[in-house]
Amino acid sequence: MEFEAARRMPADSAIVFQVASDVSLMDRWLPRGLHVDERGAGVLDAEGELVPEGHHEGLFRVSKEQLRVEWGGRDDPEYAGWLQVADSASGTSEVTVHISLPREPDGEGPSMQQMLDWSLDRLSEEVTRRVSDVG
Repeated sequence: MEFEAARRMPADSAIVFQVASDVSLMDRWLPRGLHVDERGAGVLDAEGELVPEGHHEGLFRVSKEQLRVEWGGRDDPEYAGWLQVADSASGTSEVTVHISLPREPDGEGPSMQQMLDWSLDRLSEEVTRRVSDVG
């Protein structure tokens, strides 16, 4: 299954990309029930109730030149995603997030689309905080 969401961000693409690609900030905007830690170059550990079996080792790639973050499952090649930042008008930018899953997660609670929308809202809040702290 494929899921995608996009959101305009209140800062230029360089600032948004800096926030979105910083693993130490991701817990602030990723869906609740998902926690990531950098394990080494190009590898993340994902834990939480949204992670199958509670723990997952994933691949992680940041392309500063393309303003793109990509990730995927080392042990589950059907799971993959990317985040792309693009400039927009008047010093703003747009973030698009795409997730590929073998199936939508089971259980009660929000849908994958709702989680993507919620995450982008929180990313926007984090970017706004970054811009406010600088200014």
